[in-house]
Amino acid sequence: MPHHTPLIALLAVGLVLAFVLGSLAHRLRLSPIVGYLVAGILVGPFTPGFVADPELAFELSEIGVILLMFGVGLHFSIEDLMEVKWIAIPGAIAQIAVATLLGWGLAWLLGWPTLQGLVFGLALSVASTVVLLRAMEDRRLLDTRRGRIAVGWLIVEDLVMVLALVLLPALAESMGGEQRAGAGSVLGSLGLTLAKVSAFVVLMLVVGRRAIPWLLERVAGFGSRELFTLSVLAIALGVAYGSAKLFGVSFALGAFFAGMLLNGDLSHKAASDSLPLRDAFAVLFFVSVGMLFDPMILVQQPLPVLATFLIITVGKSLAAYLIVRAFGHPNATALTISASLAQIGEFSFILAGLGVSLAILPEEGRDLVLAGALLSIIANPLIFVALDAWQARHRDESEARPTPAADVAAGPPLPTEGHAILIGYGRVGGEIAKLLRERAVPLVVIDDDNDLVQKARAAGFPAIRGNAAAPRVMAEASPEGAKLIVLAIPQALEAGEVIARLRALNPELTILARAHSDTEVRHLLAHGADGAVLAEKELAHSMAEMALSAPPFRKPRPA
Repeated sequence: MPHHTPLIALLAVGLVLAFVLGSLAHRLRLSPIVGYLVAGILVGPFTPGFVADPELAFELSEIGVILLMFGVGLHFSIEDLMEVKWIAIPGAIAQIAVATLLGWGLAWLLGWPTLQGLVFGLALSVASTVVLLRAMEDRRLLDTRRGRIAVGWLIVEDLVMVLALVLLPALAESMGGEQRAGAGSVLGSLGLTLAKVSAFVVLMLVVGRRAIPWLLERVAGFGSRELFTLSVLAIALGVAYGSAKLFGVSFALGAFFAGMLLNGDLSHKAASDSLPLRDAFAVLFFVSVGMLFDPMILVQQPLPVLATFLIITVGKSLAAYLIVRAFGHPNATALTISASLAQIGEFSFILAGLGVSLAILPEEGRDLVLAGALLSIIANPLIFVALDAWQARHRDESEARPTPAADVAAGPPLPTEGHAILIGYGRVGGEIAKLLRERAVPLVVIDDDNDLVQKARAAGFPAIRGNAAAPRVMAEASPEGAKLIVLAIPQALEAGEVIARLRALNPELTILARAHSDTEVRHLLAHGADGAVLAEKELAHSMAEMALSAPPFRKPRPA
């Protein structure tokens, strides 16, 4: 019996195509975002074949925006920003101003009004968090001075975009879409919006800061994972919706604050539990953005597309390079930061979509933003390849080997021979590390959580931040000279891939891993582990021994 199910069709076709094309992009060493956008183009109205429901896609993309901004808030770190504030704050603001002016200049040449040009330029000024962090992580730069400056720079850009998302609706309303209103009307509308935003911020800081963590602590005490996950999503969506209805602020701002107020002890659990849904809706967000893109603009307006691409990859990157050099940082630092910023992504899509809906950006402008994003994300890995080759030829010794005073990533020195490598420094890994140290076993810790890496270093263990599945991360731990590998991470599939690579690097290694089922034990052993500890079975043996040593069951001592 046939059914009209546009929502299921959109989810099924969109996610399947996004998976296939995202995987292909990853194989080509591109960001998966490229694949997601192309998937959207294929199911959009500008290409033949299946066409997804645009209204449903828009609503799903709004959920994606909420969850993306919630994730930005969860990972927002004022400490990271304050550490590099003297360059990140003025540098990011200056670079945003330069990129906005360049975008306005192109819009002026195209005959657009001033406000449309400024919105267009602003959309070109902010880099993609996803693309920047991946480029930094692949090159082991996140814990270096260069990486911290780039992340701080990104935080400032995100904050400016959050402010823009708040003010643009008020500005569009006061300008009446035709820019006829006087200065008094504009200032009055902006003042009213700022008053509403201030009231919302005060409420969140006074009430939300206490109520949200309190609620999550109580729910976590229930011991139900599904209720905790549900509470996280209810907070993200509820605060976003409530802020829009009660205070007239954007969904994005509400979700950002909800995530930011969770940035504490429970933030890691909230982030991990909400991650699958966040990732799924983030993919749908990029698919819905791709649906809006008309590929014919590449043929009909090649020069504006090229100019947009050059503003992103040359104009704002050159501005960032000059700003970093002006602050006295080495050439390699300036080049790395400018390369990492030579792309645009999720915030640009959100801003362009808002601009079109408010009639302060033409659809042509949105298409140029999307074209620039696609081309710049594709070009970004190539820019880094060229940069890596250049730096290999002109390596500055002081930049290549930063001193501990200049780089907090330099913890205890990393052993290179006869050591053990511990992957995962959570509750299980932390205990293993203590026991190995008691036996005087030299140890290197690998974990992708910055807080756990800092905790390991504070305890005196050499620690590397990153995913052990990444070849560069593992190479830093010198597996060819190691004697023992202990995988304390609970993800057996990921552990299996790591084990297979380690076994190929060093066949003499003793490799032990952690499992949670008989199937996982078989998987780990099949990939080369020497032993796999089934956590529940070991727990059962320990508890049984304790129970049998209790007075009712204790064996009588021999006379």
